[in-house]
Amino acid sequence: MKLTADFTNIIGKIKPMHGVGQPPMTGLSDLCMHYVGEAGFPYSRLHDAGGAFGGSRYVDIPNVFPDFDADENDPASYDFTFTDWLMTAIKKQGCEPFYRLGVTIENYYHVKSYRTFPPKDFEKWARICEHVVRHYNEGWADGFHYDIKYWEIWNEPEGEACWSGTREEFFRLYEVASNHLKKCFGDSIRVGGYASCGWYRYADDPDCIGHAAGNDWKDLFIPYAHAFLQYISSEEHKSPLDFFSWHSYSTVDEIVKQEDYCRRMLEKYGYGDTEDILNEWNPYHDLDNRATPAAAANALAIMLAMQRKPVGVMCYYDARIATSSYGGLFNPDTWAPYLTYYAFMSFNRAYKLGNEVETSSDDDKVFVLGATNEKKRVLLIANISDKPVEAEFDLTGADLSDHEILMIDSVYHYTPTGKQITDGKLTLPANSCVEIRL
Repeated sequence: MKLTADFTNIIGKIKPMHGVGQPPMTGLSDLCMHYVGEAGFPYSRLHDAGGAFGGSRYVDIPNVFPDFDADENDPASYDFTFTDWLMTAIKKQGCEPFYRLGVTIENYYHVKSYRTFPPKDFEKWARICEHVVRHYNEGWADGFHYDIKYWEIWNEPEGEACWSGTREEFFRLYEVASNHLKKCFGDSIRVGGYASCGWYRYADDPDCIGHAAGNDWKDLFIPYAHAFLQYISSEEHKSPLDFFSWHSYSTVDEIVKQEDYCRRMLEKYGYGDTEDILNEWNPYHDLDNRATPAAAANALAIMLAMQRKPVGVMCYYDARIATSSYGGLFNPDTWAPYLTYYAFMSFNRAYKLGNEVETSSDDDKVFVLGATNEKKRVLLIANISDKPVEAEFDLTGADLSDHEILMIDSVYHYTPTGKQITDGKLTLPANSCVEIRL
């Protein structure tokens, strides 16, 4: 197969595709937070932070405002203690918090739901959120001036695990809260949501009309999104949407198609210029495969592919240190990184260089990204095939006489290989990430 890269042709900026959900928390300890800075995670989305019910301490509105009947204007009504520690630990590593306003998922809602019910006073809930923003961005209540950009209203309201109310109740909550926050803070923050479960049934709705193919849970996601966008775009319920967030646990090819569907949907309702954010994704969320080279290669492939799509930010789910099958970056027993962590570190090298250059691959199992700061150059390659692939390189504006190759596969753990591109060719191992520093 053939790979091309023209380092003289800059086509855009490298986007923050290597954000994560949750940082690697180990209680109130900085023991593993250094991994955040070393990988250069640009964002850490704070949903499910701290474990079930937000560990009863972190981020969630019922944690920072424990008594809903208390005075929302009184700093004494709030308990920011643990969340302050978390936000500060993230910021110390050069990472930006992505704050989810709402509650942690309750996976055992079928036994009993505790915090997923609609707030009994939507206007008051919005004012509570206002004070959370003021605490972290304006110093209110002995707070900070962290200039947190993204404030996300709720998470996956389509399912009872996160929202026990009706669809109409959630739409109303979003309307009240988003308008209040934008009235208070204007363009100094970005307000959006709603962290949709995603568009798995996009193929059943080729005309983007919000068609429901059946009664399966996943069939409900697309009609829900259309109804939400129709609601907030109406004159009666006009609401701001600075970003539209969604989730996917699909393969790279499927995620790309889901992104295309998302853009068509936003354009349909007049939100064509609205940023969309994929802030939960993970193609290998299972205990048997999360530590494999294939998990790393597919994660990097998604970052490389989505760099070329309109999506503005991505956050992998997630960077926790826990036994959860979704914790794909760290071993919960040793706290050491899995191979996929190094894929994020590799993407960060391109991100720091800043400029994307024109590249191409003629193999749909091989993904490539080129970056430069006009002094240094790098090529990132993900081979998601289960077989080695011989790649032939056609490079412009790069000198092959001096290059270094690092790999992530069954042998190399983001380490130099000593290999060289010879006669313009290099064998890409099966299920591998390859970084070529030029």
